[in-house]
Amino acid sequence: MTRIRMFATDLDGTLLRSDRTISARTAQAMENARLAGIEVVWATARARHSVHTLANSCGFRGKAVCANGAVILDLADGTPEIVDTVSIEMSLAATAMEQVRALVPGVVFANVGPTQFFAEPEYAALCEFADHHRHLHEMVLADTLPLDVEPMVKIVARHAEVPSADLYRTAVAAGIEGVELTHSGAPYMEMAAAGVSKASALAQLCAIDGIDASEVAAAGDAFNDVAMLTWAGTALAPANARTEVIELADRILPTNDEDGVASYLEELVAGR
Repeated sequence: MTRIRMFATDLDGTLLRSDRTISARTAQAMENARLAGIEVVWATARARHSVHTLANSCGFRGKAVCANGAVILDLADGTPEIVDTVSIEMSLAATAMEQVRALVPGVVFANVGPTQFFAEPEYAALCEFADHHRHLHEMVLADTLPLDVEPMVKIVARHAEVPSADLYRTAVAAGIEGVELTHSGAPYMEMAAAGVSKASALAQLCAIDGIDASEVAAAGDAFNDVAMLTWAGTALAPANARTEVIELADRILPTNDEDGVASYLEELVAGR
């Protein structure tokens, strides 16, 4: 049996409970895994500020892959230090947004940078705080995107009437060029630079630490976890995951509300 040296986990729907908190059991399981020599990495669609808040809530001091692989953070000293970013070229971003607008009229957009959030007013009007963990006054509103203000790590698109999963499937079927399409279960579709995924960022971290993909276990529940789960040596999914994710998992864990990730980490540590 291959020894697991890195455990990568999605946050929403996987590590977090349905109330978007990390249980005391899960926090302890992650710390025990670290002490046992297992590197725990968060892999999420979330942005830097949101990951920082969550890390502070449970004392997590590891690395985090954010924006679906476009940003890597190091939280070792309690602050979210940006280690690396992969941005979308402005011309490619503009073209992709035009293609999606033509494909589904009425789509509205926001552009996510490493530290700032730029949104069309119509996009911001559809948002609740939980969508991006930002209040309206924390967004930069602009009638025309993209803005060449800071590197763009992610494009998000939504429609007032078309469900985000349907928007994602339509865009995938049409073959939008120059970007990587994905969907995290949130009320919007996401786009990163071509080739960027949670898997690509984790492979970068593994190369630094001399860890083989076969020594990585990864857990996730949504479309944006598929690349990571396919790449990792051991693919895990909570029982509440999408059917498409469950079908490719090597093992099904208890649900996120049952601390499925914690139970797996406890098992790994006990095995040491």
